[in-house]
Amino acid sequence: MSDAGKGGSEAAVRGGGGAEGLDLAGVFAGVGLVALTLSDPAGGAKGDLRAVAIRPVVVRGRRLFQIEERGPGSSAHRNVEAVEAAAEAGRLLGPVFRQADVRMTDADLAVRADASGRLRVRRRAVVRPASDAAHDRRKERLIPEGVPCPFLERLGVMTAEGRVRPSAQAKFRQVNRFLEIVADVADRVAPPPGGALDVVDLGCGKSYLTFALHHYLRAVRGWDARVTGIDRAPGVIETCRAVARDLAPEGLRFEVGEIGSAPGVERADLVVSLHACDTATDDALAQAVRWGARAILAAPCCQHELRAALRFGGLEPLLDHGALRERLAALVTDALRAKRLEAAGYDVQVMEFIETEHTPKNLLLRAVRRPGGGPDAARFAEYVRFRDLWGVRPHLDRAFRGLADA
Repeated sequence: MSDAGKGGSEAAVRGGGGAEGLDLAGVFAGVGLVALTLSDPAGGAKGDLRAVAIRPVVVRGRRLFQIEERGPGSSAHRNVEAVEAAAEAGRLLGPVFRQADVRMTDADLAVRADASGRLRVRRRAVVRPASDAAHDRRKERLIPEGVPCPFLERLGVMTAEGRVRPSAQAKFRQVNRFLEIVADVADRVAPPPGGALDVVDLGCGKSYLTFALHHYLRAVRGWDARVTGIDRAPGVIETCRAVARDLAPEGLRFEVGEIGSAPGVERADLVVSLHACDTATDDALAQAVRWGARAILAAPCCQHELRAALRFGGLEPLLDHGALRERLAALVTDALRAKRLEAAGYDVQVMEFIETEHTPKNLLLRAVRRPGGGPDAARFAEYVRFRDLWGVRPHLDRAFRGLADA
């Protein structure tokens, strides 16, 4: 990398490797590149292409570079080796785009091409953590700030330049936190070579996280993922479809339907259900088990069913006050769900999803099917004992009716 412009000064640069003085081969061969974004289309830009972002990714253990071509409301991705990424950046800078913003671990470079192809490079020293292209390790690397992301732009979270809007900071953190949780189970649901991954989001709502899930599985992991979002509200689904039409993502569809009767879905490898109200979460868990899902991610919402039914001698101080009873009912409900999934053959974690300052409903059930796992009689007996201890007959029993217990 040229040293011209150190400390924030500006210098004209010509010659050398890559694009008129930028040693692009060296940039992509090293480990210091965070992202390179090309913008400000020149006369050589094709069609509606308005920006290209290049960043390191790790796909199945290989360090590659994701090239994302961005048009109005749409994008196309491909993953390439370092040599091809450097060659593509060199081809585009000047004839196709006048501006390149290069983020390194030790510097930011702003590169500007004039009409003659002459580059002016402005360098500003910064200090960042070492680049980590393994997207399933750091939540900030899954969808990094400063790199344009079409679905987040379309949903109003990011600007076209990749800046997160101040009012959407909490949503941006939630999206990355969710993808971090997905990344932790991704290898357990990875499709076979040449195969596809079937994913269903039950009660998808406005689908911020459905779009994020599709982006992660296809653009970051490079898998053939077929993602279906299902919600009972026709207006909500039509809004999601409108966003999808603008983005034109392959392998993503939205359908109107009830959680217990998902239209057009016969199987699923990964099932997501985020903030389905009350007993709808129970229906989602049971549906996932019926499909034989290898992993389930469920963040329950309101949990009213057991509030009036709880009975436990000696715990009256917890049951005499509405606020305490409500919290206790939520804890008992989620404990029953976790134990029922264990009885169905899953390893289950109950974990925090997002910060409590944004919502008190911040627990998530993450269930991964045990290898060769089937119904577990001992765990089902534990479920029954715990259920009877509280004197309840939850909707969970009805939702799981017909599924083997042992």
